[in-house]
Amino acid sequence: MLSRTADCLFWLARYMERAGNIARGLEVASRMASVAGDEAGEEEVWRSLLVAAGCDYGFFEKHERAVQDKVVHWLVFDEENPSAIASCLAAGRSNARSVRTALTVAMWSTLNDTWNELRKLPPAATEGEKLPGFLEWVRERVLLFNGAAHDTMLRDEAKLFVQLGTMLERADCTSRLLDVRHEILEPTADGAVAHAQWQALLRSVSAGRAYQWVYRDRLQPKKIAELLILRPELPRSLMACLSDVAQTLETIAVGQGGRRGECHRLAGELQSRLHYGRIDGILKGGMHEFLTEMIERTAVLGSEIEAFYIKA
Repeated sequence: MLSRTADCLFWLARYMERAGNIARGLEVASRMASVAGDEAGEEEVWRSLLVAAGCDYGFFEKHERAVQDKVVHWLVFDEENPSAIASCLAAGRSNARSVRTALTVAMWSTLNDTWNELRKLPPAATEGEKLPGFLEWVRERVLLFNGAAHDTMLRDEAKLFVQLGTMLERADCTSRLLDVRHEILEPTADGAVAHAQWQALLRSVSAGRAYQWVYRDRLQPKKIAELLILRPELPRSLMACLSDVAQTLETIAVGQGGRRGECHRLAGELQSRLHYGRIDGILKGGMHEFLTEMIERTAVLGSEIEAFYIKA
């Protein structure tokens, strides 16, 4: 497969996953802000979301304070934000058009319909009580795209690069989401507000029922951290995402005659660290320090994948 095609498919998947992740982040921030208790607490919630999305620098160049309406507009419609939902969907569609023949009819229809529907929405579509419905629509459209890719693509290299982009972006999002809210997962966190924040965090990764299924116990910060970092059963855990990345890279390597590079070594190293890791060790060394390192190493892994398969 041409490196240009691999590049477009890889980033198409990343942009679509990022759009869904921004919607998930907005949903959890909205819920956390509702239980923050005061204006300063609400502003901290929205600031934390900007940091988690990697959009804080650009936002504060335009705005002085992180208030809900301005943050929502920045993360949904603002053309100056390359990670805004509208920007991600536009970039995803642009990449898809470049490799139209590599996509199935279902994938292209989902992308195109989503973009056309988004363009028709007025700015008021994200205001007040309308915001949850809009965010649910974004999540559903991304799920529809992922389902179309899974159900209709040939099991060839094109599918593998879509899978690679999706899982790498998902791992990055989970790391950032946990890092920016790591204080609510400290062993000392407790109380009604902390409980509501735990529920919102689990909901953001569609893991509320999964937690009860795995642990069959009341919510505990240590177990929530373990579920989202180390449990392979959860599709959005770091373990599940980075294991999928490592396995996908290995499948691509086998299909290309065994050619491997630094990206394969790094993916295997991250997978092994999570496989043999224990939550007690992570907490002892510092949750924030661990997650910061994972974010950095995931970014390096993405760069190594591009260097080896796309820019070589």
